[in-house]
Amino acid sequence: MQLTTCLWFDGNAREAAEYYAEVFPDSSVEGQWIAPGETPSNEIGSEVVVEFTLMGTKFIGLNGGPAFRFNEAISFQIPCEDQDEIDRYWQVLTADGGEEGKCGWLKDRFGVSWQVTSPRMSEFLGGPSQAGSKAATEVMLAMNKINLSELQAAYESAQDS
Repeated sequence: MQLTTCLWFDGNAREAAEYYAEVFPDSSVEGQWIAPGETPSNEIGSEVVVEFTLMGTKFIGLNGGPAFRFNEAISFQIPCEDQDEIDRYWQVLTADGGEEGKCGWLKDRFGVSWQVTSPRMSEFLGGPSQAGSKAATEVMLAMNKINLSELQAAYESAQDS
């Protein structure tokens, strides 16, 4: 058995699924459910659900209408290998109406929240040096997009003090 995440869209589930499938590796749009009858948010013959996979994880996009909106209570974390990957995802996901947030968080043009991070961050935010971790955390709290070299510099500088 595998869990599947359902994302509620206001009529643009296919657009979102196709966009995400272009942005992320190992991703695709697989299927759809067409409304056999009237539903509160869909006419007969309209696309109700789009099935898609992002980085090997199954999702469905529900064209549920305007009743519910995405918020930061749910976000998807992108564990980037290096700064180039952080920069690429940040640029792509904030384009065309996306919004930057603090500490590596952003909202894409569909309102979905993402955390563009790196496993390397734990070296600086939770490293063995308490002073270094504190300094790196303070620097991170002032960032929008994560900058690994700035986190490392803050960690190492405080560690040397």
